[in-house]
Amino acid sequence: MKKKILLIAGGYSNESEISLQTAKSVYLELKKNKKYNLKIIEPDGNFVKKLRFFKPDVVFNLLHGRYGEDGYIQSILEFEKVKYTHSGVLSSSIAIDKELSKKLFIKNKILTPKYVQFVFKKNIIKKNIIKNIKKKLDFPVVVKPINEGSSVNVYICNKSNFIKNLYKLKNYGEVLIEKFIPGREIQVAILGRKKLGAIELKPKRKFYDYEAKYNPKAKTEHIIPVKFSKKNYNKVTSLALKAHNLLKCRGVTRSDFRFYKNKFYLLEINTQPGMTSLSLVPEIANYKGINFIQLIEKIIKDASVNK
Repeated sequence: MKKKILLIAGGYSNESEISLQTAKSVYLELKKNKKYNLKIIEPDGNFVKKLRFFKPDVVFNLLHGRYGEDGYIQSILEFEKVKYTHSGVLSSSIAIDKELSKKLFIKNKILTPKYVQFVFKKNIIKKNIIKNIKKKLDFPVVVKPINEGSSVNVYICNKSNFIKNLYKLKNYGEVLIEKFIPGREIQVAILGRKKLGAIELKPKRKFYDYEAKYNPKAKTEHIIPVKFSKKNYNKVTSLALKAHNLLKCRGVTRSDFRFYKNKFYLLEINTQPGMTSLSLVPEIANYKGINFIQLIEKIIKDASVNK
């Protein structure tokens, strides 16, 4: 009997289009193997009804951002007792909350950029905001939503454009402002509870943002193997594994690091890394001798409930 795999993609986040692209990539790869009965659905008001009708053996979660990687869809799948890929409810909700995850990193001695939480209030004096940020962090800084993925609405700011970019995010109600760390961009993938590998990025843009991740025209340079000493390579991959285990993540994760003045700064951990042709985890896996279908099947094999 064919194994029934339900791919969930799209959704309501700012990353729905990329989610659907990812689902198409995974679907086409799995379709080559005759042992799977496949279906793609978008979560909507009839999601549970569709889920119960199809009765999948495994749900492959390909959602990104809010509702897909924040514990929401995971809680529904837990309630329905359906095996699903990637991290569970608590791990997902902590990882997407940039402030909460940073607090855990700091508590467990994982270096991360200094930050402040900023809440938008009425009648706030903008000059005082600049003064306060300069005192606590100094410029340049990074302004980002607390609960978004794929570097959506992330801005690197100096003193002159800080207020303008900050107020672009006013609708979020609160944001994270962190010290900008220059240096080398290193991404590390963990699969299961093992180190998969690392890759270095040299974006033509200011940093590896949403465009750099998913637009082929962005022309980000990917360097693999990373030109590090064995000691530094082991250190950054060990830090990624430590963060993965700390949050009790499952399946595959990708951790974003900056290497500056011989120190590794963990920016964030992504529990739903992309799986498109431009995505980093498939590229790292391929370098390690794991092709795309093998990677997908390893993720499916790891699916579970009660995470």
